[in-house]
Amino acid sequence: MDKRLVAFERLLNIMDDLREKCPWDKKQTLESLRHLTIEETYELADAILDNDLDELKGEIGDIMLHMVFYSKIASEKGAFDISDVLNAICDKLVHRHPHIYGNVVAEDEETVKANWEKLKLKEGKKSVLQGVPKSLPSLVKAARIQEKVKGIGFDWDDSKQVLAKVYEELEELEVEVNNKTDQVEQEFGDVMFSMINYARFIGVNPETALERTNKKFIKRFQYMEEQMNIEGKKFDEMNLTQMDVFWEKAKQVVG
Repeated sequence: MDKRLVAFERLLNIMDDLREKCPWDKKQTLESLRHLTIEETYELADAILDNDLDELKGEIGDIMLHMVFYSKIASEKGAFDISDVLNAICDKLVHRHPHIYGNVVAEDEETVKANWEKLKLKEGKKSVLQGVPKSLPSLVKAARIQEKVKGIGFDWDDSKQVLAKVYEELEELEVEVNNKTDQVEQEFGDVMFSMINYARFIGVNPETALERTNKKFIKRFQYMEEQMNIEGKKFDEMNLTQMDVFWEKAKQVVG
């Protein structure tokens, strides 16, 4: 028997045992697991960014456990079971990959994505944007929105046009800031949206880029704190120019 099937069956059997015998597992509901799943997903994302493959293996396991857990609870409600979940995703993948399982030709990634969005509309989706989760973080949601509309051809021709739009939005923001109007927030949002669009055109994932910058800033700032502590310096006793000396050193030492 395929070792993958053996391992998956083992997980299913353990889930059955836990649901029957463990006080904590017996108590869980779809709602109580939701926030834990979100937390596990962020931990998975951290492992990917850190390129920690050992940690990644563990986080994938945690996510898989949650998927099995949800399916177990649903089966108890008579809604569906894990077999229904797996067959449903298999059926969808086959249907949405006619270039693999049918006679449609798609020789590049962009054609595949475009076909994917068109197929979803044929399946009864009322909007191209219907599949964008409402609870996604705004930055990630903006990127998904732009990917979705690109799939049906609503997009700029090249990155130069998008960069020009970024500058245009920055100028509009500056006007509103200088005039102290109530449109500042809206214009700032437009700048961010256009920057995320530009990131897409130059092949940068904006969420990943921002998180890497967050991590870099944290490392540099913590190094700066360590050096200040060694020299007996405190923030409330220094001005920005003095702090900047430590910051510049941190930039040289911490990549």
